[in-house]
Amino acid sequence: MGAAVTFRLESMPRLNLSGRSHRRCNLLTGEWVLVSPRRMERPWQGRVEELPEESHPHYDPTCYLCPTNARAENRKNPNYTHTFVFDNDFSALFPETPEEELERQNLLIAKSERGICRVVCFSPRHDLTLAEMKVEDIRRIIDVWVDEYTTLGGKPFIRHVQIFENKGEMMGCSNPHPHGQIWAQSTIPVEPSKEMVRLKEY
Repeated sequence: MGAAVTFRLESMPRLNLSGRSHRRCNLLTGEWVLVSPRRMERPWQGRVEELPEESHPHYDPTCYLCPTNARAENRKNPNYTHTFVFDNDFSALFPETPEEELERQNLLIAKSERGICRVVCFSPRHDLTLAEMKVEDIRRIIDVWVDEYTTLGGKPFIRHVQIFENKGEMMGCSNPHPHGQIWAQSTIPVEPSKEMVRLKEY
């Protein structure tokens, strides 16, 4: 085996990040990502999306997240005045899922996954995004996130809790009423698990 090679990064020429193609190390995953800054200089004749006009009423009687409105299977929202949390009617994960496995010729390998998916309506107002809310109302939302994280994370079969918001049509948001989601599941997803390894190493 050859001797280990070490060098000081400071002795190398300084890289021009905005003008040279380079790789950047994502310290949370240990993976290298190619960055090509000059690609942005090429002429563009491709598709240009028009931004949708954001004009929503204070209350929408057809919105299944507004207060007092009906949701799936005749469930009805309460007349909530602040943050409202409920189990997702179209959940991606279910707590009662039994432990099962499948393996077919070492090509199709699958394991069942238990979990809980919740919806967090930030406000009763249909037209008020998180960024437009008062500080005290944002604080209420953060308190809800903390409570949900603690409650869901305290369940014996839950190993990972993710709080997120898909904002806007292009990000896959299915309803314009300002809301977020919480997914709690029995295994740690790939990206967070890689980040945990790197954080422990650090």
